[in-house]
Amino acid sequence: MYLVEAKALADGELAQAPSTPLPSDRWESFPFSRLSHHGSACCDLAREWVIAADYAQLNGGGLASGPRWLRQKYKWGPSAWPMHWCEVVRLDTIDCGAHSALAHEVFAARGLTCFPGQLVQRYSTDATDQWRGSWEAAQSSCHWLDGEHIYHEATALLVGEDKLQIWDGSAGTWINPRQGRGYGSVAAVRIFADAPLAQHPGFHWGEQRIRPNVWNQIA
Repeated sequence: MYLVEAKALADGELAQAPSTPLPSDRWESFPFSRLSHHGSACCDLAREWVIAADYAQLNGGGLASGPRWLRQKYKWGPSAWPMHWCEVVRLDTIDCGAHSALAHEVFAARGLTCFPGQLVQRYSTDATDQWRGSWEAAQSSCHWLDGEHIYHEATALLVGEDKLQIWDGSAGTWINPRQGRGYGSVAAVRIFADAPLAQHPGFHWGEQRIRPNVWNQIA
């Protein structure tokens, strides 16, 4: 889920943006995950395979339906980064960053407007301790974990003029915008939008208002 730049940000090697009330300051300036490309046929063919597989799995269904086949193909777990297209198609297990990057790619290939998304979620220290053990055993970075909170990646899909749905590729489901403070609840959301939508005053996610390119605290 993490690029080289994210590790540098977490270690304070790059300038931090002004702090916001996130559980962990190191998540403030995290970049979202991107699949790398070797600039050659190996990655071109791998990307084309993913798009073709999505088209086949969609099988005439609604374009805005979630790509659940990706969750059936890939288990959720530790991943090594950077990750190239020609590598991801050969894996059995990927983390949330790779799940969200793949979902973003297939939504975009369907001609839909979608955004990389980042979440902060609440779980429990028992859960995060267990995940920490799994990631450490795989020699993967654990800086997505902090106490009872986690950093997570997802894909936001624009529905209509200003409404969002948020697809959690790791779970293979849409995230319910009605949030409390329980296990798995969302504490904060950030979506990344380019111009002209970068200037949007705020998209609707249920009753929540999500401004692009900044962290939004969820009531």
